[in-house]
Amino acid sequence: MGAESILKIRGLRLRFGGVQALSGVDLEAGEHEILAVIGPNGAGKSSLLNCISGFYRPQEGTILFKGIPIHTLKPHSVAKLGLSRTFQNIELYAGLTVLENLMAARHIHMERGALSGALFFGPALREEIEHREVVEDIIDFLEMAPVRQKSVSTLPYGVRKRVELGRALAMDPTLLLLDEPLAGMNVEEKEDMARFILDISEQRGVPMVIVEHDMEVVMDIAERCVVLDFGVKIADGTPAEIVRDQRVIGAYLGEE
Repeated sequence: MGAESILKIRGLRLRFGGVQALSGVDLEAGEHEILAVIGPNGAGKSSLLNCISGFYRPQEGTILFKGIPIHTLKPHSVAKLGLSRTFQNIELYAGLTVLENLMAARHIHMERGALSGALFFGPALREEIEHREVVEDIIDFLEMAPVRQKSVSTLPYGVRKRVELGRALAMDPTLLLLDEPLAGMNVEEKEDMARFILDISEQRGVPMVIVEHDMEVVMDIAERCVVLDFGVKIADGTPAEIVRDQRVIGAYLGEE
């Protein structure tokens, strides 16, 4: 992978008191790939995403995003570099509509100040229209037009997960982190979400790092898998290689 890696992690260590959440993890994500991070509960998968996005500060190791060290940056600084994410537990603005939630993600691209925004004409109005066009395109892309003006608090769980994916897309990411994007969904909702993830990769060219437990989906959409167990990377390879790895079978998949 080397020079084509958009994300490089070396020797990442994260501790919470006496608990070692990540123990010297090395990882790379390619500029055009969907990388799945799998493992049992408590393996350190979400902690890894939190370190990448700036929510956690690792005690040791380096994280390079597009060649830039980000392991000491705050979350908003990481986001401005082009990295966005979804959360394991939905973190939408419940009182806002679908459209408003997606528009909120555009704030990092807005350049007009509070005064011009309050007056709302000329440059501020033009900027609003430009961002609105981006958001409307994402709403169409994720097939959310029928609910665009509905409060997210009234929407089914699966649709809210889709809204959160749309909000992450609205930031114009060059790398997307998805923390269990299919968790809690029924079969039909999982199929839709898997299709959207593949479309994001193929049509929009956005690489992704996905934490996911559903191995059927991982086998279908991921090009490569990294397996964590108790904060240690125990395997790295294609999905077909991973399901035959005895360490992974023993730690996570189990025998049929």
